Amino acid sequence: MELPVWLDWTLAISAAFAAVEVAGIVLAIDAVMRGRTPQGTIAWVLSLVLLPIAAIPFYLVFGNRRFHGYVRAIRRGQTNMRSLWQQAHAATAPHALETSTRDDAHCAALACLATLPVTSGNHARLLVDGEATFDAIVEAIEGAERYVLLQFYIVRNDEVGRRVRDALIEARRRGVEVRFLYDEIGCSRLDEPRFFGVLREAGGEARAFLTTRRGNRFQIQFRNHRKIVVVDGRIAFVGGLNLGREYLGLDRDMGPWRDTHVRLEGPAVAAVQLAWCEDWQWATGTVPELDWVPEPRSPGPLQALVLPSGPADELETCALMFLHLITRARRRLWIASPYFVPDPGIIAALQLAAKRGVDVRVMVPEKSDNLLVRFSMFSYYPDVIPAGVKLYRYTSGFLHHKVVLADDTAAIGTANLDNRSFRINFEITVIGEGPEIGEAVSAMMRRDFERCHGARLADFTARPWWFRAAARGSRLLSPVQ
Repeated sequence: MELPVWLDWTLAISAAFAAVEVAGIVLAIDAVMRGRTPQGTIAWVLSLVLLPIAAIPFYLVFGNRRFHGYVRAIRRGQTNMRSLWQQAHAATAPHALETSTRDDAHCAALACLATLPVTSGNHARLLVDGEATFDAIVEAIEGAERYVLLQFYIVRNDEVGRRVRDALIEARRRGVEVRFLYDEIGCSRLDEPRFFGVLREAGGEARAFLTTRRGNRFQIQFRNHRKIVVVDGRIAFVGGLNLGREYLGLDRDMGPWRDTHVRLEGPAVAAVQLAWCEDWQWATGTVPELDWVPEPRSPGPLQALVLPSGPADELETCALMFLHLITRARRRLWIASPYFVPDPGIIAALQLAAKRGVDVRVMVPEKSDNLLVRFSMFSYYPDVIPAGVKLYRYTSGFLHHKVVLADDTAAIGTANLDNRSFRINFEITVIGEGPEIGEAVSAMMRRDFERCHGARLADFTARPWWFRAAARGSRLLSPVQ
């Protein structure tokens, strides 16, 4: 007997809802098996079981914290990568510090997180803001003899991007090899064929770091946030600046951008180069022939470690780095970050540092380029200010640099003090130890503090209820901000 049309539709809709519910339950089991925290796991399980239609798309995009495709790609190219790892270790071994004999296990702890060891014989020069940074990068490109390796999260087709690209084209005309890696999502507004076309015509290579390839089609939350330039294996640049005119203070909305890069020479350059090679292997399936013999600086008193981190790591390397620097500080702990959205572990470490008498200062921007982050940052005032953590809001433009100064240990790189940098982004940080780097970074940050005003608890508690509710609500989205 033929069923009524309405009954056919009812059965079809019921079957569809049943299939979605089954899919939600299956993914809820996956969330239980993969969950990082009980709170996050419970939130995913409840939403996937009770609201599967809405929750399933979000889980497919944001539920995975490990970038398995990257790991598989490195394993597939392990023959080539093994050769590079061996060359990099052989190059740095003569300059590696004997961390096991140090009274302070600080370097040993960081070395366990990094690919290559802490080395001596390095030299670092701070590059403050865009003009100094781009001048130094272009100068290094103009002096390149064999190759230039680049990697940026954002590249713009403006006077800054074209200046660097044109310097690369001139280098190609001298016979220098050029390889440029850029993030597909960070450069989503770039007319890639038009911008990189002339570089490719000159013989250079430009490839996107495609986070959605090789079985990761839904994992668009991952970003390669690294900013790297390596010249001939001798000079490396790492820091917070992308290639764009806003870093020259030409952003009409945000004002001058305050940022910091570092120019590095010595054995530590090999670690920057190795991090670039791993990303290039992911993007292209190949690894180039490079120079791995370091040129130690004499005098080069800087002890340095390069720490790449990202969602392909077995451990949460970036978060552990921040925790280590916070917990080892005895005199001062100064942090600058445009995005202050820490997790409970970082909050507890900051509170404890302040309680044991450390001068804890956290510098954040008065203006923010992310509305959710701006609201979220206010919600942390009651957590840190009563514990003795001093919050400073930078008022002379947009604060974008990522710097930590723990006593005389300075960390400069691409990692923000937020969950995205801790667990989702590929980041890289240069960590240097010694009075020279400590004093240089200290002087730089003192100038920044002079352009700040101190934040008060009342800046949050005295706000209207809707503002406090928006701040608390935004904080719930901190894992994906």
